[in-house]
Amino acid sequence: MNVVDIVKKVRRIQIVANRTVNDLMAGQYKSVFRGRGMEFDEVREYQPGDDIRTIDWNVTARTGTPYIKRFCEERELTVLLLVDVSASGVFGSGDRSKMDLMIEVAAMLMFSALKNNDKVGLITFGDDIVDFFPPRKGKANVLKLVRQLIAVEPASRATDLTAALDYLNRVQKRRSVVFLTSDFLVPSARHSLSVANKRHDLIAVTVTDPREQTLPDVGFITLKDAETGETVELDTRNRAVRERFQAQAAARNVALLETLKKAGVDRLAIQTNEDYQKSFRRFFHMRERRFR
Repeated sequence: MNVVDIVKKVRRIQIVANRTVNDLMAGQYKSVFRGRGMEFDEVREYQPGDDIRTIDWNVTARTGTPYIKRFCEERELTVLLLVDVSASGVFGSGDRSKMDLMIEVAAMLMFSALKNNDKVGLITFGDDIVDFFPPRKGKANVLKLVRQLIAVEPASRATDLTAALDYLNRVQKRRSVVFLTSDFLVPSARHSLSVANKRHDLIAVTVTDPREQTLPDVGFITLKDAETGETVELDTRNRAVRERFQAQAAARNVALLETLKKAGVDRLAIQTNEDYQKSFRRFFHMRERRFR
């Protein structure tokens, strides 16, 4: 994709994302992404009634007078997008591919963070880390990240979620709201998901296409794995073939749900043939009920 095409696509995505932010995210962004913790504010002398667990023993020893630490709620979020840019994302049976949808959703989340004056960062990955852009504030930063996502060339290799999550935990020490966006057509990474979710507020954005769930009756077709290059021919007129394909897809979905549940990770499921705003509304409703 040349520079002119990238600029045009950035402008289109910016318009769509801003419209979605105004229509969907207003008033809900802060309430459902509670990655906020407590940050240090100051020390002051101990007063009767103060919680002794807040005593700052270093300052107390240095001054000879009891001092306590005071904390305040963090006023900002750090939002980090982990986006799977492996070759399986180029698949799409309709008007847009999984990668198109991942980019649009990532942009919408970035502009939501921008509107809230939060820091935004990006990690792109396939079988290894492609790029890392540390969290920063500002519109220029968000536009840069969207351009990077649009310009990235999908890697024709397998996805390694474990490597991506382990990298996240190494480079991002500050607690963040992390959106892990992938089709999750990979082996389980439950341990890494669990570790990352303990350090951050981790949300799995699972992107699927309807043709990955069911096969239509259209005769002989050739399927090619975009990451391995392996091809297979199927006779979709055969009912048993269609049923086996659907059963395997259903089993993958059940296994993924079980993995995310055991790791304590919330799931935001979106499909290429559906309006993802509906998925976000369901997700918001679920998170709001939890935080009441």
